[in-house]
Amino acid sequence: MGRQHWKKIWVGSAGNMVEWFDWFVYASFATYFAGAFFPSGNPTAQLMNTAGIFAVGFFMRPVGGWLLGRVGDRKGRKAALTLTVTLMSASAILIAIAPTYAVAGYGGALVLLVARLLQGLSVGGEYAASATYLTEASDPGRRGFASSFQYVSMTAGQIVGLGLQIILQRTMSDSALHGYGWRIPFVVGALGAAVVFYLRRSMLETELYEEDASHAEERGTLRALWRHRREAFLVIALTMGGTVAYYTYTTYLTKYLSNSAGLSKQTATLVSFTALIVFAALQPFAGALSDRIGRRPLLITFAVGSTVLTVPVMTLLRHAGSFWPALGLALLALVVVTGYTSINACVKAELFPTGVRALGVALPYALANALFGGTAEYVALWFKKAGIESGFFWYVAGCAAVSLVVYVTMRETKDLDLARGRDRTDSSLTTAS
Repeated sequence: MGRQHWKKIWVGSAGNMVEWFDWFVYASFATYFAGAFFPSGNPTAQLMNTAGIFAVGFFMRPVGGWLLGRVGDRKGRKAALTLTVTLMSASAILIAIAPTYAVAGYGGALVLLVARLLQGLSVGGEYAASATYLTEASDPGRRGFASSFQYVSMTAGQIVGLGLQIILQRTMSDSALHGYGWRIPFVVGALGAAVVFYLRRSMLETELYEEDASHAEERGTLRALWRHRREAFLVIALTMGGTVAYYTYTTYLTKYLSNSAGLSKQTATLVSFTALIVFAALQPFAGALSDRIGRRPLLITFAVGSTVLTVPVMTLLRHAGSFWPALGLALLALVVVTGYTSINACVKAELFPTGVRALGVALPYALANALFGGTAEYVALWFKKAGIESGFFWYVAGCAAVSLVVYVTMRETKDLDLARGRDRTDSSLTTAS
């Protein structure tokens, strides 16, 4: 892989890291600011309120996927990536200055809601623009390896957020963190986004986009996407199980360990932080493996493992009791999830031609996340409040089982030529040979 390719991957990944730092830091610090925007009372109810606003951000993602996917296909991947980080910076600033319930009543929650809507709009386009950029910027035989850096950077953003949380937990009192300390990461996120905005203004466009011969009026349109509707439905189906599992073992894990397993917030945060470092390191290895053996074997391994292991792993986590057992179980779960996260970006990008690739990845992926990923935490807390927490474990396993059917029947994509403009609607759902 040449120096220019590495430069493109670095710039795309750095921006993605800041995007997802801002996105995930909301979830990781929710236990500290949940009481700031809502009346005092049941801690689980407060978490459900903040989780509900977290989920609302996901429902804005399809809008962002459509708008920014269209920008990515019509104006270029660089234009879309620059716009997404601008929106994310604005949302981080809003959360950092949002007034509390004591100061403005539900006005603070309204500011929080607006900020999450902006974040949803931004991330709805960021995922597809980043997935498309990283896939197109790589050598044909190393697309799995290159695109795996999307989840390396996504996870790195969360690791930085958790690392900052650990530092704040050890340098500030609990009352200070609940009072004003939770605002610090959002200030950091806004500053980081400003730096990335500068980097992305000078980033290089992908050669595939520049050489694409598609008619300009057809690029990034819903009409063009409709001609590839089978691929779009395939993206929704293959995302379903992966996104639920991913958000269960990343954004929800810290809350589950502290709210259900009885671990302290500091211990729960340290478990997530350590597990995510290992998880991020695994992504390029799994991506490179997919370049050799194909995407389907990894996806199938993830789906089988998640279907079979989710219930026992989550049950054991609830009774882990200390750092090391919790870490071991979290790592087991994340190793399984790696089969999906390491390659899902390139699999989706490989399904569509250049002229509709960003929109084709963005819109159906955002829809799947709105329905399943964004609601995972809220569904988990709903089951807990209803007194049947184990029901959520079966829900996660069931989503993985549905995706397993798709992985088994879909065609292998690693050898598809991204530069071809041929219609692919007849190949995406054919049974693998």
